[in-house]
Amino acid sequence: MEQQGISTQKVNRIATEVDFSHIWETLQNHKWQIIGLTLLVSMLATLIVFSLTPVYRASATLLIEPKKNNVVSAEELFGLDTSRGEYLSTQFALLESMELLKTVASQLNLKDHPEFQPTEPKFGLNPLISYAKESGLYEYLPFLKPDDLKPSTPAVKPDELARISNQLKQMMTISPIPKTQLVRIHVDSTNPLLGAQIANEITSSYISSQLDARLSMRETATSWMAERLIELKNKLQTSESKLQSYREAENLVDLGGVTTLSADTLSSLSARLTDARRDLAQAESQYRQVEKINRNNLDRLSSLPAVLSNPLVQQFKGHQAKAASKVEELSRRYGPKHPKMIAAQSELASATESLRSQVSQVVASIEKNYQLAKANEATLTRSYEANKDEIQAISRKEFKLRELQLEVDTNRSLYNTFLGRLKETSATTELETTNARVVDPATPASDPIKPKKGLLIALSAMLTLIGASALTLLTDALGGTYANAGEIEQALNLPALGRIPFVKRKSRKQLSTFFTTTPTGIFSESIRSLRTAALLTSNIGDSHVIAITSSVPGEGKSIIASNLALALSQLKPTVFVETDLRQPVLAKSYDLPVGSPGVANLLSGNAPIEECLYDHEGLTIIPAGQTPPNPLDLLSSPRFAKLIDALKKKYAYIVLDTPPVQAVSDPLVVSTHANSLLMAVKADDTSRKVVQSSVGQILQSNIRISGIVLSHVSDKHIKYYRYRDYHG
Repeated sequence: MEQQGISTQKVNRIATEVDFSHIWETLQNHKWQIIGLTLLVSMLATLIVFSLTPVYRASATLLIEPKKNNVVSAEELFGLDTSRGEYLSTQFALLESMELLKTVASQLNLKDHPEFQPTEPKFGLNPLISYAKESGLYEYLPFLKPDDLKPSTPAVKPDELARISNQLKQMMTISPIPKTQLVRIHVDSTNPLLGAQIANEITSSYISSQLDARLSMRETATSWMAERLIELKNKLQTSESKLQSYREAENLVDLGGVTTLSADTLSSLSARLTDARRDLAQAESQYRQVEKINRNNLDRLSSLPAVLSNPLVQQFKGHQAKAASKVEELSRRYGPKHPKMIAAQSELASATESLRSQVSQVVASIEKNYQLAKANEATLTRSYEANKDEIQAISRKEFKLRELQLEVDTNRSLYNTFLGRLKETSATTELETTNARVVDPATPASDPIKPKKGLLIALSAMLTLIGASALTLLTDALGGTYANAGEIEQALNLPALGRIPFVKRKSRKQLSTFFTTTPTGIFSESIRSLRTAALLTSNIGDSHVIAITSSVPGEGKSIIASNLALALSQLKPTVFVETDLRQPVLAKSYDLPVGSPGVANLLSGNAPIEECLYDHEGLTIIPAGQTPPNPLDLLSSPRFAKLIDALKKKYAYIVLDTPPVQAVSDPLVVSTHANSLLMAVKADDTSRKVVQSSVGQILQSNIRISGIVLSHVSDKHIKYYRYRDYHG
C-alpha cells in the first residue's frame, strides 16, 4: 500500500510539473496548421517519390576459399598467404578493382547502354535552372542574368571506360556473409536484367582473372626454377671439388675424431685452469688477511671471516665468551681469591688457550692452502700453454673443413628442393584450379528495392506531424502567448472579465470612440460585457474607481479604457482620467486643442480643475496635460489623492488609464486609489512570462487584480448568442 501511495504521489507530481492538459489544448488550438503542414509535406513527398526511378537489386553469391590446398607448391613463392586474415579483405578489394570493372564494362559493351550514357547539363547553371529554361519559368526568376542562359563550353570528355567503371563501382556492393566464406555481390540498377548480367559478369571475370594470374605465376615460377636449378648444380659441383681438394692437401683422413679429442683435452685443461685460478684467488685473499695480523693477536685473528667460518673456532669462541661472561658475573659478588672466582678464571684461561690453539691451526691451514693453490695454478698454466698451439692449429683445420662441408650440404639441399618442385610443376602443368566458385548466380529482380514509396510517404508525414507538434510546443514553452480566456484563467488563477475583438482597418482615433460610433456589433457588445463584469467585481460604494493597465505598450489598454468609460457614461456620470503622463494619447484621440491642461497641470498647481474638464457626449475627460519631468512624484503626491476624492463626490464612475507595468512603476501608485484593477493582455502576442512577471509585481505591491481583459481576440474565439444579428 505504501509503495502504491508513493507511485501515485510521483504520478501526481509529474502531472503537476508537466501540464498535459495545456499541451493538449495548445495542440488543439494549432491542429489545423499542423494537419495542413503535414498534408502539404505528404503531398510533396508523394509527388517526389512517384517521380523517382525505381532501382532493382541483383545479387550473386560467390564462395572464396582462403585455405585451399595448392596443387603446385611453388606458387607459395609468389602467391598470398591464405592463412592470414587479410586474405578475404584483399579478395573483396579485387572484386571492386578498376581493372576488373573495366573488363566487365568491355564484355557487356556498357558504353552503348542508356543507363551509362553521360549526362551533361545543357546550361552553365544547376539542373533546377535548366528545368526553368525548358519550362519557360526562367523569365520569372529574378536572380537569372542573360549570360546564365548561354550554353556552357563542353568540357573534355574523360576516359569512357574509366567513367563507366566508376559508375559500376558506385552501383555494386560487396557484402560478406558473417562466419562463412561466402560473399554476395549486389548490383543496383534501374534495369533488372542489366543488373543481373553485371553481377554475373563480375563473378565470371573475377574467377577468370584469378585463373589467368595463377597460370602466369606458374609459368614464371617454372622458368625461374629451371634457370636457378642450373646455377645450383654448378655451385654444388664446385663446392664438392673444394672440399675434396682440401682433405687431400691437409691429409685429413680421420680428422673428426682427432680434432674432437684435442678439443676435449683443451676444454678440460681450460676448465681446470679456470677453477685453479679461482681457488688461488680465494686462497690468496684469505692468506693476505691473515698475513697482515700479528699471530699473538687472538681477537683479530678469530674475527677474520676465513677463521671464524671454521666450526671449531666458532665453538671455542663460544666457550670463551661463556667463560668470560661467568667471570664477569662472579666478579660482582666475589673477590679475586674466592674459590669460585679462581675456578672461573681457570676455566676462562683454558677456553682462551683452546681457542688460540684452534685459530693457529686454521691460520696454518690457510697458508698451506695458498701455497698448494699457487703451485696447482702454475702447473696447469704450463700444461695449457704447452698444448695450446697444437690444438689451435687442429681447430683451424677443423673449422675450414666444416665450412666447406656446410657449403656442400647447403648447395645439395637447395638443389634437391628446386629439382623436386620443378618436377611437380612439370607433372601438373595442365591442372588449373581457382580459389572461388559461383554458388548462386544473379537473376533479374521482380520488385525494386528503392524507393520504398509507402514507407517514405508515411515517414515524411509522421516526421512532419511530430516536428510541427514539437515546434508548436517549443514555441509555446519558450515564449508562448495566451490565445483564449481559458488559458489565462488556468495559468494566472485570475478571472477573464472581457474579450475585446480585433477591429481591422481602423485608426487609434476611430477605435477610441468605436463604442459610440458603432453601437451594434461584436466590439460594442464586448465592451458592454466588460462593463457589467467590472461593476460586479468592484467594491460597492458611493463611486467606482476602475484602473486599467497592461504589461507592455501596444496591448490596447487606452482604447479599452476609453470605450469602457463611454459605456459607463451611459449609466451614470463618469469621468475618464489619463494618468499615463509619459506617453499621453487622450488629447489626440478626442481632438482636444494642443496644449490642453490636464492631470499634470492640476497636480503641479498650474491650472484649476475647471479648465481641465472636457465633455464628450456625456463623458467628462481629463487628459494628461503637459508632460512633466517627474510623473511619478506627481502621482505619489497628496494632491493626486485629493483629486480622486474630489472626483468621487461628483462622479459615480472614475476610469483611470495607467501606464504599462513593465515600463514604469506609475500604475502601482495609481492603482492604490482604485476599487478594481483591470489588466489588458494582447491575445496571441504578449509573452506569458511578461504577463506573469507583471502580475507578480502587482501582487507583491499588495494590489488586488480584479481580472484580465483579453484584447485583439480573433472573431472565432468570441461566440455570443445570435451574434450575427449585430453585424447587420
